Amino acid sequence: MCALEKPLTSESIAWSDVQDDLRTTRIFAGADLASIQGIDRVERLRAPAGTVIAEKGDPVDTYWLVLCGEVHADRLEKDGTRTVVGGARAGDGFAEAALLSGKSQLQFRVTAAVDSEVIRFTADQFWKVMACCPETRAAILGDMSQRLQAYQVEALHREKLISLGTLAAGLMHELHNPGSAAKRSAAQLRENLMRLQQLSLRNSSRAKTPEQLECMRGLLEHTLSGCRLAAMSSIEQSDAEEAMGEWLASAGVENAYTIGPVLVGMGFDRHELDCARAYFDAPALSDALNWLEALVSSVSLVCAIEDSISRISDLAMAVKKFAYDEKSPAKELDVHDSLQSTLIILGHKLRLKQIQVDKKFEASPSTIRTRGSALSQVWTNLIDNAADASPAGGHIEIASWTESNPNWLCVSVTDHGEGIPDEVMPRIFEAFFTTKPQGAGTGLGLDIVHRIVTEKFGGKIEVESKPGQTRFVVRLPLAQAQEMEPIRPNQKPN
Repeated sequence: MCALEKPLTSESIAWSDVQDDLRTTRIFAGADLASIQGIDRVERLRAPAGTVIAEKGDPVDTYWLVLCGEVHADRLEKDGTRTVVGGARAGDGFAEAALLSGKSQLQFRVTAAVDSEVIRFTADQFWKVMACCPETRAAILGDMSQRLQAYQVEALHREKLISLGTLAAGLMHELHNPGSAAKRSAAQLRENLMRLQQLSLRNSSRAKTPEQLECMRGLLEHTLSGCRLAAMSSIEQSDAEEAMGEWLASAGVENAYTIGPVLVGMGFDRHELDCARAYFDAPALSDALNWLEALVSSVSLVCAIEDSISRISDLAMAVKKFAYDEKSPAKELDVHDSLQSTLIILGHKLRLKQIQVDKKFEASPSTIRTRGSALSQVWTNLIDNAADASPAGGHIEIASWTESNPNWLCVSVTDHGEGIPDEVMPRIFEAFFTTKPQGAGTGLGLDIVHRIVTEKFGGKIEVESKPGQTRFVVRLPLAQAQEMEPIRPNQKPN
């Protein structure tokens, strides 16, 4: 730990005077510093804790080596907070990735986390060290490799969070609708149960003939047969409800035009109710059919609650499949099931633009060996991009098939938007490249898709585009008996 009381200071020191300190660091350990020609002096900075050593946007003309203390690199977020994205401790160097990759400006701010001493090498001195010291060169290249891998792993994670964030509003809408429907149905069911109790007490005061009991038993069996709704067009249903209401009113049934639509909705017609009209007098008929309507309505409400909860369960399962832990064991995954889960999650966005999805799932077999939710990221990015490219009221085609020699499981996603311009096509899989307005896209989606398909699965991804049609085709190898390895973002596809 360096104990400093002064503000940031800088001094130029002779190269020969700093060599002993450099040999104690991991970067220069074992290096023949005497072999380096052309370095006369270097700069040493003494930075108290909290001191900014370099700002984002500064020119990339320096390699830094921490003699003691610790420095952090941080990123400014949209909400004004800062996120630490890296650091270097005593003996570590930093900024080699920017120099070696040819960046012109620093991407992060560098701050002394504690009191620190740092040696500053100019870009020219850095390249002389790299040329003359094999041991130091190997250490610096190793640092660069680790830094880039950590950054790209973080980019993968960030892209997944961004994907989940863009889906959050739609998911909340999807969950709100069935939740509200279930709540309304439960409140109505409570009222129905109270009404059923009152009507049951009134009906129980009258003795029933065998014919009345048999008629009610048949109507009851129909009511409890399940959540079956009559399959009618809107005009047919309206005509049936009006006819049922008139029939009930002519029979002197109370609330005739209120209970008529409920009975029609459960599939009753006037002929099934003829027995009730034949065996009950007017007051008893009214009470019996109002009791039947309350029971029918209650069954319908239970069906609605069941449907709503099933919808919520389907959404929860789709999210679970999307965000499944990447550390889970390798398993067999049905690609069709994965696609369907993604469509459920994106359902709100598709409905908002009134986009029709045509599915043609013909792959057989349709399962591959995988771990976690990587494929969900692929489908989400491709389908989401297709939805963005499609005009309102358009349609998207999703197809699957298998190919032999070699054995591929293939999935295509096709939209009918404006197409990808020729000048853009070569860069679509390039990281951080996007044609979307600022703030609407990260430029990471298709880069992530390409690396997941090619590196994690050993597959291929191709794109064909012309005005009015863009088609992405993903090919995944079916023969995958080996354990799936995690993505190595720094590894280049063959």
